[in-house]
Parts: sequence; C-alpha cells; structure tokens
Amino acid sequence: MPMPLPLHGFRVIELGHYIAGPFAARMLADMGAEVIKIEPPEGDPHRGWGSQVNGHAVWFSIHGRNKLCVSLDLKSEEGRAKVKALAARSDALIENFRPGYLERIGLGPEVLQAINPKLTIARVSGYGQDGPYRDKPAFGSIGEAMGGIRHLTATPGVTDHPPPRCGVSIADDIAGIYAAMAVLGSAWAVKADPAAKGRVIDVDLVSSVFSLMEGMLPEYGLFGWVRQPQGAALPTAAPTNTYLCADGKWLCIGGNSDAIYRRLMATIGRGDLGTDPRLQTNIGRCAHVAEIDAAIGAWTRTLPAAEAERRLEAAEVPVSRLYDMKDCAEDPHFRARQTVMEVEDPLLGTKLLHPAAPFRFDGVSPPEMVRWTAPAVGAHNDLVFRELLGGESA
Repeated sequence: MPMPLPLHGFRVIELGHYIAGPFAARMLADMGAEVIKIEPPEGDPHRGWGSQVNGHAVWFSIHGRNKLCVSLDLKSEEGRAKVKALAARSDALIENFRPGYLERIGLGPEVLQAINPKLTIARVSGYGQDGPYRDKPAFGSIGEAMGGIRHLTATPGVTDHPPPRCGVSIADDIAGIYAAMAVLGSAWAVKADPAAKGRVIDVDLVSSVFSLMEGMLPEYGLFGWVRQPQGAALPTAAPTNTYLCADGKWLCIGGNSDAIYRRLMATIGRGDLGTDPRLQTNIGRCAHVAEIDAAIGAWTRTLPAAEAERRLEAAEVPVSRLYDMKDCAEDPHFRARQTVMEVEDPLLGTKLLHPAAPFRFDGVSPPEMVRWTAPAVGAHNDLVFRELLGGESA
C-alpha cells in the first residue's frame, strides 16, 4: 500500500473553468487533496479544447484528473445552496471568475466565510480584485502581454513579426501554481492557530507573469534601462545560448559558471578563450558574449547535435538538444523516473500517456499519484450530494 499523500483529508472546492483555477486545483489534487470540481451542467468549456477521442478532450484527461466532478447551476437557488453546504465542510475554495461575479450571485467571501470562518478562498483573475483594470476581461495571452514576457520573446531587431508565445499557457499555469502555494500558506496558518480564520487570496495573471521579470524593475528604477529581446541568450549570464549543429538541429548549452566555462572552451578547442583574462568572470563574459558565442557556434556547426552533446556531457558541461514531445515521450530518463507514464482512461476508452506531477513524495510512486483520470461531467453527483451532503443528487 502506498503511503498517504500529504494533503489527504484536505477538501477543496473548485469553482474553476478554462485553465488557471483548475490548474491550481490539480496541483492540490495531485498532492492528495479531495478536490470537488463544480461545473455547469454543460461542463467546463475546457472540455472542448484540443484533440478528442470519443468526444472527450485528451488534454482534459490530465486537467481534470484526481478530481470529483459534480454539476450545478450556480444561477439557481438549489445550486447555490449546495455550494454553501460544501463550503461548510471544506478547507479551501478556488475560483477564477471575473471579479465580482460570486458576489453578484450571493457566493462572495463574506457569505461563504460566515458559514465557515476557516475556509480559505483563492481568487484568480486577469488583473486582480481591485485597481482600475479589475473589470476588464482577460485570458492568459493578455497576462503575458501586460506582464512583460511577450516583449522579451520578440525576435531581436525584428519589428514586423508578432512576438511569439512560449507555446503553452504560461500565465495561467504560473497563476495556478501561485494560487496553490497561497492556499497551502493560508491552510498552514489555520492549522497553526486554532483562532485563525481562512484568508482570501488574490492572484492575477498579469502580476504572476510580472513576478518572473527578474531584476528588470529595479534596473529600470535605478538606471532607466528597459531590457530588450535577446533571442535565445540571457543578458545576465554568458555563455548560455542555443547553437545550430551540422545536422540542422539545435543544441542548448549553459557554460555560465567560471569553471564550466573553462571546461567548455577546452572541449571546443578554444583554450585560449578559456584562459583569456577578460573572460574569467561572468561580467567579463557578458561584455564579450558575441565573441564567445561565435566560437561555440563555429564548433557546433562542425558536428551532429548528438555527437556535440556527447562530447560536452563528457566534459560535464550542461547541454541538451531541443526536445519535441516525441523526444520527451521516448527518452529513457523520462521513462525511468516515470515522468512519462501510461494510464488507463475509462472516459476515452484507451490507455494514454500522462505527465507525472512535478513533485514526488517518498513512499508513493508517480503512477500511484494519479488516482483516476478526468471523469465525466457530474460523474460524482451521487457521491458528493447524496453521501457527503446527505441529500439528493443533482
């Protein structure tokens, strides 16, 4: 028998849709929390996103895993009464409606915490619960734009191409992670002090992305600097870049510590740069990064990516080819650690690959943390409404 997961017995209500709120709840569910996902009768709109099997979205198999799925009409008195009843029996609630919506339907924090003062409520929105932009609509792309990351993903010196996304819904995911962290912080306070009340947590997409901007804000405040797009490089460390190889594949190399830099230069046959007095510190290397990158790029272009990677690994230089999903799914390290694992999905009627949770706990294997894949809309109405609340299923 696996050991219990850390959040076993911790009950969370998810009033979430699309990505950010459900992502936060999934983090907690993967840690063992009992997450009750409340959806409208037609289901979370995210159930219709992406590729499908038997009419069910493949992505949602992950997004809704380890959750009890119930259906309620929040606009009905009966639906709201059941949310209140669940709130009385829960430790936390996560929602990502636009600010003010729960208040308008009679389910705001003042109402729910009057029922259960220890209830933690995490609210995820585009711009936050206050401020001049709070009522504006937003999706993750808007968080990326206003939070600063889209400015940085532009191609240096190119102004007629739109700055690309990073390929995933990074604003939603980061906000979800922060919301889950904050829920645990509030839960700890409630546990540590019997007199403590649950906190109301305010997480927004814009601030979540903005929190990733490293030292750019103080640099602007002190020096008036505005960091510009750098492509695959970083302006604060060198050498760290992505280099083209002889077979047309790309190699990411991080030689940005003093000792690793010297090993890197020796491996590519440029010991002269490895001992150059100008390049013995990161500050010096940043000042001459074009020269260093040119030397590394000249070397990688003479070798296939796999061979260049092998030589750098032998020298203990951080390096990797750029992986696509096929590479990830088939890589022996991903498989050995069960980062990629095969699970049975009854709703899809097939086995499919799931990513493991990004955290591990001793005594529980990654497959054991996936207790079930995403169920159908309302699959747990009987369990939750009849057994937990002692009433009729919806």
